Amino acid sequence: MRLAIMQPYLFPYLGYYQLLAAVDRFVIYDDVQFMLQGWINRNYILVNGKPLLFTLPLEATSANKSIRDTTVNPKLFPTWATKFTRTLQQNYSKAPYLAPVLEMVDTVLASASGQSIADVSTESIRQVHRYLGLQSQIVPTSTGYQNTHLSGPTRVLDICRQEGADHYINPINGRSLYDEAAFAQEGIKLNFLQMEPVPYKQLKGEFVPSLSILDVLMFNAPAAVHELLQAYTLA
Repeated sequence: MRLAIMQPYLFPYLGYYQLLAAVDRFVIYDDVQFMLQGWINRNYILVNGKPLLFTLPLEATSANKSIRDTTVNPKLFPTWATKFTRTLQQNYSKAPYLAPVLEMVDTVLASASGQSIADVSTESIRQVHRYLGLQSQIVPTSTGYQNTHLSGPTRVLDICRQEGADHYINPINGRSLYDEAAFAQEGIKLNFLQMEPVPYKQLKGEFVPSLSILDVLMFNAPAAVHELLQAYTLA
């Protein structure tokens, strides 16, 4: 059984979904420390041909709090949500799949105010997962591996054992964190996913890579996205 473990990101980039599609079970790491300046509550969309960072407002962010214990700011959220959806409507007005993507965004944001960012970001992942018809199972860690006393690769290995995984896949940027011999000792194959360049037609101008999955979905039908999801190598 192929397994991956990732923190919940808000409408993450294509490579995140490549990893999600490459495994049988995908564990959302939502009870670990919140990463300041990370991708848990923000990402990029395309505005006037350039990447624009959007950031969902949170209450009292701190690296000492878990992702699950970090909440969406209920005072700032309504104004932000209105502005964000308006920005999407204006800048992607000519995108062929604007309507279903906006519907997805509205579904995610409908009950986000005051909620845990873990729940909101996980819901953004689930909505895209459903839209694309992916078959992998999404599992939040907060439902209980009972191993929060562990950390780093030791905890990852314990989750692999509990899930009965025989193949663990991680993004390539985490390669230095994991020891292949330690996984092999547990009978677990270790691989790292490297995303390949996947340009697709945007509105005009030079292609802008590494944006939120929202940009990918605006310009590509689900069948075309499935092809993009295969554009990776395992090292």
